[in-house]
Amino acid sequence: MDKVVLAYSGGLDTSIILKWLVEKGYVVIAYVADVGQDEDLTVIREKALKTGASKVYIEDLKRELVTDYVFPAVKANAIYEGRYMLGTALARPLIAKRQIEIAHREQAPCVAHGATGKGNDQVRFELTYYALDPKIRVISPWKNEDFLSEFQGRSDMIAYAKKHGIEIKASMDMPYSEDANLIHISHESGILEDPRLTPDDHVFSRTKSPKDAPDEETRIEIHFKDGIPVKVVDPAKGIEETDPYELYRYLNSLGEENGIGRVDMVENRFVGIKSRGVYESPGITILRTAHMDIEGIAMDREVMRLRDMLTPKFSEIIYNGFWFSPEMDFLMAAVNKSQEVIDGIVRLSLYKGNVTVLGRESHSSLYDKDLSSMDIEGGFNQQDSEGFINIHAIRLKAHNAIMTKQGKKVTDFMKNG
Repeated sequence: MDKVVLAYSGGLDTSIILKWLVEKGYVVIAYVADVGQDEDLTVIREKALKTGASKVYIEDLKRELVTDYVFPAVKANAIYEGRYMLGTALARPLIAKRQIEIAHREQAPCVAHGATGKGNDQVRFELTYYALDPKIRVISPWKNEDFLSEFQGRSDMIAYAKKHGIEIKASMDMPYSEDANLIHISHESGILEDPRLTPDDHVFSRTKSPKDAPDEETRIEIHFKDGIPVKVVDPAKGIEETDPYELYRYLNSLGEENGIGRVDMVENRFVGIKSRGVYESPGITILRTAHMDIEGIAMDREVMRLRDMLTPKFSEIIYNGFWFSPEMDFLMAAVNKSQEVIDGIVRLSLYKGNVTVLGRESHSSLYDKDLSSMDIEGGFNQQDSEGFINIHAIRLKAHNAIMTKQGKKVTDFMKNG
């Protein structure tokens, strides 16, 4: 009998899949990744063993998630389609990487997951599997003909669970699904598939409504070194956090309390389907705002322009599951190079869903107060600007001449769109 390492959450899908694999003759090793989903993992372990797992691995990946995935994303200001903070997409390659490591340890030729054939996670899991072990055999039940013929929908799965004595929380009345980790919690499907529906406040299970957030702002400092947050200071409470994991947890707690990081959007999945997602990403929203601000004072203009051109592609690569790819290696090297002098402190105000920058300072500052001042000469010869403007005006004058020759005005495009 072949061994298979199953990425197991303890939910309806993976519990059914575990039992189904056992019935198909596999020796199933359940693997539970602790990425900060705030669940009782001992209960999940017992459930996996009761359902038929031969062994259960529970792996604490929270610290690695912060240092090796969240912080690199922050250095690139990563964000998908301008709004999604990539909470699930950042966690999946880490989960899949550890799954392959366990498969090698157990000499298991197969790995399995419970992601559906319509979503992004199937791609993220399987591309990581193949990138790290090209010879691995992947069992993806939601793309398996036998599995699909047995389970037409949720009702079939619930009936199967009852038949085999598998304890489940799911019911036919479950209005939507959730996926949580240290970075965020997502809410989708079910009633949320109607893009017109406004989510009630109870949908948001991690952050306070901005309406109910404190009436007094929270002021903090975030310190950066080489683009990485190295300290968070909360002066009012006398708190300083320097450990990467604890630092991130503290930002999460502040963001949750102040209603920060809520997003409701329709996004484009990699497989070509549009989907509606409701997200709560408090800590990483605060970090991204602060990081973008410290770059403003410490990053060279042309380097910033180039890096900003790379950020959408960098974010797309993460979203689409290509974390372990040559293009990611290339882009990460460029991002890391851009961050070599991104040092300093950003002061922020957190208030009713908003993150407002109050000020910043940097030993690597490229800002020259005297040079930018309107009141001080500061070594800048203002007469030089005349030639600077004349050079840039050459092509505009040429364009005007052509338009005039054709009997048109430069402003005609405003009328014709």
